[in-house]
Amino acid sequence: MTKFEFNHLVNHHSVSLRSYALNFTKDAEDANDLVQDTMLKAITYYNKFKEGTNLKGWLFTIMKNTFINNYRRLVKTNTLITQSEDISSANLSYSATKNQAESKFVLGDIDKALSQLPEEYYVPFIRYFEGYKYHEIADMLAIPIGTVKTRIHVARGILKKYLKTYSKEIAASEVM
Repeated sequence: MTKFEFNHLVNHHSVSLRSYALNFTKDAEDANDLVQDTMLKAITYYNKFKEGTNLKGWLFTIMKNTFINNYRRLVKTNTLITQSEDISSANLSYSATKNQAESKFVLGDIDKALSQLPEEYYVPFIRYFEGYKYHEIADMLAIPIGTVKTRIHVARGILKKYLKTYSKEIAASEVM
């Protein structure tokens, strides 16, 4: 099957994809975005499709996985950011007692440690930190998934070594 024929078949399923997307998103605009992401991934990875298999089922699987990955990424992002209504009194007292300059030093040290990473370790680590899955990073960088896992592991080790001062401070503050 040529890529043109494949694209035509994928476009033929766009209506059923949209109704399936509405089941996930409950919003028309988000459903359109999900359909677009699904079709883009399907067309990008059309060479992974085995002729003779159920195209509609394959597309639905891509859509479900895309929705789940996007949801996980959103949850991970939202857990890092505290909304103003969600700030408890414990969080307020903690932020009031901490010095902003101290935070700037910590962030500066983290940036410095990240800049010390060789690019081959930096890129996979940052992509993983951004919420991408191992297989997505492997596809982006065109390297085996095992190499991605190894590079992320090595990057963590290097960062631990550069930032070991903070692990001792955290351990000391937990004892008190």
